[in-house]
Amino acid sequence: MSATSPSRADRDRRPAELRVGFLPAHNFTLSALSLFVDALRLAADEGDRSRPIHCSWSVMSARPEPVRSSCGLQIFRNSPLVDPAAFDYVVVVGGVLHAGEQVDQAVLDYLRLAAARGITLVGVCTGSFILARAGLMQGRRCCVSWYHCADFETEFPDLVPDADRLFIEDRDRITCAGGSGVADLAAHLIGRHVGRAAAQKSLHVLQMRDARAGTDAQPHRGLEAAEDERVRRAILLMEQHIADPLGIDAIAGKLQISSRQLERLFHEATGQSPASAYRSLRLHFARDLLETTRKSVTQVALEAGFSDGSHFARQFRSFFGGPPRSVRRTPAPAPTEGAAA
Repeated sequence: MSATSPSRADRDRRPAELRVGFLPAHNFTLSALSLFVDALRLAADEGDRSRPIHCSWSVMSARPEPVRSSCGLQIFRNSPLVDPAAFDYVVVVGGVLHAGEQVDQAVLDYLRLAAARGITLVGVCTGSFILARAGLMQGRRCCVSWYHCADFETEFPDLVPDADRLFIEDRDRITCAGGSGVADLAAHLIGRHVGRAAAQKSLHVLQMRDARAGTDAQPHRGLEAAEDERVRRAILLMEQHIADPLGIDAIAGKLQISSRQLERLFHEATGQSPASAYRSLRLHFARDLLETTRKSVTQVALEAGFSDGSHFARQFRSFFGGPPRSVRRTPAPAPTEGAAA
């Protein structure tokens, strides 16, 4: 070892290249937090020793009580709200939208303080909603999950959400749709601060392929991505209302265009009418349920937005060329006593 090479002890004492503070919301998504933290853990040290050498992280809360995740598991903080200057990024982890207050006033104030001090704020899952409620997304692009796009538009009509990408970095704000895209975002930040090799190691140990870019499309059920923004938004609305289908007039109204204009846009973008595209989405959803669950045909019909099993069966046969039961991988269970009634 040369005289200028740092020893292992010196390296262990150096400040981490990437420092992240986490703020899990009430009913936060456990996978979003765990994927991000595990990516940092795996990049922070050699092998699987988990020492916070190259990356450090802290899960914070304003109160000492455990924070409940959306699946019911609870976690304890390992730090109170500390000076945001201790971090390169402060990540707010969202979760269930309509289950009461997500964060308290102390967390909102902390986020505003971090923003005022120039710390990059990150919203993952529905963390983008929390940043927007704190008034911290004005004038910035915002990534949301396709599943919550309509919710975001309703709550924040002055902001324009992007439901096509995995994550968006707009100056000192980063928003991520959630899901497996959280690992891609973590790898992106690890690559920037620690190095590409560390980012690749994290993903490979997590049994994931090389990191996707933030500009990659969100994987979701639906038609091929259309270039027209209004058609994409219409498809997102359809996907969010499978069991309770919206009328085409209602979809057009939400997009603030006429039904005739929506018909024209769909024909230009997809070669189909909006009604045909909607029916295709619902039938493919139903087929997936038939192939992967043991639900009865009637149950599948209702979950796919059809009023009764016979109508669903006719539509299914016309579209796929065979009856619903023909695609079952396992036989459906016998109905329980009284189910027919």
